[in-house]
Amino acid sequence: MASHVQEDEITMSSEELLQAQLELYHHCFVYIKSMALGAATELRIADAIHLRGGATTLSDLAADTGIHRTKVSHLQRLMRVLTTSGVFSVDVQASGATVYKLTRVSGLLVGVGGERPRRCDLSPIVSVLVNPVPVTALFSIREWFTDGKSAASSLFEVAHGCTRWEMIAKDAGDDRVFNAGLDADSRFSMEIILREYSGVFGSVRSSLVDVGGAHGTVAAAIAKAFPHIKCTVLDLPVVVAGAPADDNLTFIAGDMFEYIPPADTVLLKWILHDWADEDCVKILRQCKKAIPTRDAGGKVIVMDMVVGTAGSQETVSKETEVLFDVFMMYIDGTQREEHQWSKIFYEAGFSDYRITPMTGIRSIIEVYP
Repeated sequence: MASHVQEDEITMSSEELLQAQLELYHHCFVYIKSMALGAATELRIADAIHLRGGATTLSDLAADTGIHRTKVSHLQRLMRVLTTSGVFSVDVQASGATVYKLTRVSGLLVGVGGERPRRCDLSPIVSVLVNPVPVTALFSIREWFTDGKSAASSLFEVAHGCTRWEMIAKDAGDDRVFNAGLDADSRFSMEIILREYSGVFGSVRSSLVDVGGAHGTVAAAIAKAFPHIKCTVLDLPVVVAGAPADDNLTFIAGDMFEYIPPADTVLLKWILHDWADEDCVKILRQCKKAIPTRDAGGKVIVMDMVVGTAGSQETVSKETEVLFDVFMMYIDGTQREEHQWSKIFYEAGFSDYRITPMTGIRSIIEVYP
């Protein structure tokens, strides 16, 4: 094997070897993009640019974000990464001044200055995805793959000694960050889904239960768009206890593995990707018990990723799908291809399903009893 590798190296030109080295280093440093994005989010750089009318100089940006005077040159280096990666843009004016501007990506990090920016602010979900807690767990992959004792637990348990959900339950700060991130994602996505894919929910006859719906952001949006639908949110007692009062929603404390309240439709938004196949089957069987027959309007709506859908062949989409899948390994979750979804649907006793791909990484799956 060693001689084969050496022969391969000999057949590569110096230029090819150096290009291979460049690509290797690029792969090693990709995480810096995430770290830079996380720092920009915490510093509220997008807000600072927005409040300056959408364009700002380095000195103004440093002043507006509270950067220490000794770190202004370091801020410039951070912005160079963020503009090269397309999070922000940069212009050099005729005067020689460097001006930073928002792009469509960083526009989603603006949280001030009007109703629309606040509603489209996705900075809280960045704080969930670019977070030392799950990232630390991913450093245990080798041990998790090779050690028998570690393989019996999730990556998160190997790194932290408890499950992700146990940590959220005992750490109020972590709980706030996690729920704020999911709420931000729900506000953003549901506005688009209810506008562009309204038929999915418009066909619900009279009742819907949002399983794992936290504080009801998704259910509230559905109830507002379709007043004829009686919406219920099911979540764990500790989650429901912190939910705000809402006259349009009913909150029920419970465990989705044990019982789901009866409804025409059960909604599972970003729930099943948290769980292994056998757990998903258990959840789906409880869903099937909760809904009527298909002829009577019964269905389950799964909002999740379908890896490799026809609408996700663009490089950014394909990479995001597989990266997100490995990220989910930290809690032993998974992002599934269609044949994997089909397997758990039929194993849970459902007869049919329909996938509606959306732009981006999410799909809507309607599953029928």
